[in-house]
Amino acid sequence: MELELERTALDGFRGVLDAAVAQEETVESIVPDACPDLLEVCDTEGVVCLHRKEAMEGRVELSGTIHALLLCQPDGEVGLRRLEVDLPFTCTADSPDITPGCKVVAQPRLRGADARLVNPRKVLVRADLVVDVQVFAPVADWAPASVLDPEQAGVEQLSQSCDTCVTVCVQEKPFPFSDELTLAGSRPEAEALLKWRVSLECGEAKVIGSKLIFKGSARLQVLYRCADGGLSTGEFELPISQLMEVSGAGEEAMCQVGLILTDLSCELDDGDGRTISVTMGLLAQAVIREERSLTLLTDVYSTLYQLDNEIRTMDLSRVADRGEREVAVRELLETGVAPQDVLDAYVTMGDVTQNREGERVSLTVQANVHLLCRTESGETVAVTRTIPVSCPVDLPEGARCSCRCACTAPVYGAPASGGAEVRFPVRFAWLALTGSKAAAVSAVSFDENAPIEHAGQPSIVLRMVSGGERLWDIAKAYGTTARDVMQANALEEEELPDGQLLLIPRKR
Repeated sequence: MELELERTALDGFRGVLDAAVAQEETVESIVPDACPDLLEVCDTEGVVCLHRKEAMEGRVELSGTIHALLLCQPDGEVGLRRLEVDLPFTCTADSPDITPGCKVVAQPRLRGADARLVNPRKVLVRADLVVDVQVFAPVADWAPASVLDPEQAGVEQLSQSCDTCVTVCVQEKPFPFSDELTLAGSRPEAEALLKWRVSLECGEAKVIGSKLIFKGSARLQVLYRCADGGLSTGEFELPISQLMEVSGAGEEAMCQVGLILTDLSCELDDGDGRTISVTMGLLAQAVIREERSLTLLTDVYSTLYQLDNEIRTMDLSRVADRGEREVAVRELLETGVAPQDVLDAYVTMGDVTQNREGERVSLTVQANVHLLCRTESGETVAVTRTIPVSCPVDLPEGARCSCRCACTAPVYGAPASGGAEVRFPVRFAWLALTGSKAAAVSAVSFDENAPIEHAGQPSIVLRMVSGGERLWDIAKAYGTTARDVMQANALEEEELPDGQLLLIPRKR
């Protein structure tokens, strides 16, 4: 006969992949007929738009487009021109635990891009792409809490309290965003847009009822050519606020929401040198975790029957640390040429490494700084330098830490003695989880036609307590109950001093 157990539901998602997929994309592109021959490519930047992510049997596949923006110097013209080149990409990541029912969270980014002339009518473009991928498998799980009717078979049970972190929801929402922006009056009018970039940030997310409310911003920066052939920039902060349907999460849940681009268009309105129309396709990806307190049934026995128990190992995880920290970077970069002016400056993030010394973990990201400079001779040159940026955090041994980094403000760049000075902030956002295992009784059965035979056993036993013994173990060994042992020895608590002589009553 099988005894019924009280079960605590632990339905949610289990992480089956957390990886950074890196690959290089290259393409040769013909210069459009409307554009004159090119003398040189002065600078290259890219915007990544993710179009599809799909979980398959044993792998995940992601595809999208890298929109490369090339600043080129045409032959016989004053001022730079923009050349747009699209690089389609498809990348995959493998894991035997991935199934078509898994949820995929992906964050694409460019570590850098460059281009060179093959001839005046053809360019070769290269982009260094990384996609940070997490895959979550749905799990219908439960934890055994207790035997529901212990008196039925004289069952004694032992339980322990523990905490675990459950990924309760992985959800996403696509949504469009569009706006018309006006250049500040202190800026010159634009004749043509040359480059644009968007930095997306979600600063606040909270579950209320069945809704996830999140707020963030899109920081748009544009580089444009003025009527006199010079270059100028514009910066815009665009607020974002959305609702997303979620399930299974309480209002105290921990919400991680990331925003990515699925499409981007920037256009200067015809006949107006100050109005810029921007249209974005955005995808919000939410991973919601919740810490729960559990009661686990860890041991059972019966004073009346021999029990058959099944034991399962529970994998438990805890949030060891979760936080954000901004690190201010200020560096003097050697540019190789003496810049008269810094026309444009931005940062792309490389890989994050972790170096542990005891409980101190140093998170380090390679920040790739890109400068577009004008020299004293009037030449426009691009300079790229890499700066390691570190953030120390204290994490317990064995903690698994995932970290994302972003530049959270426009990069300041200015000429300085020997090169250019740059200043910018880098935000480190980390989540550290620790794992543990616990054995729990998942099934209990007994033969009601075969009770334990007590005949011939002494009714009382004297027993000396050995070091570290629990009252539970002694009572179980002699087929009695901890309560009866405490009453027989006038004990007020279950803690047993070493060397104590116990009077153990036996069940008859």
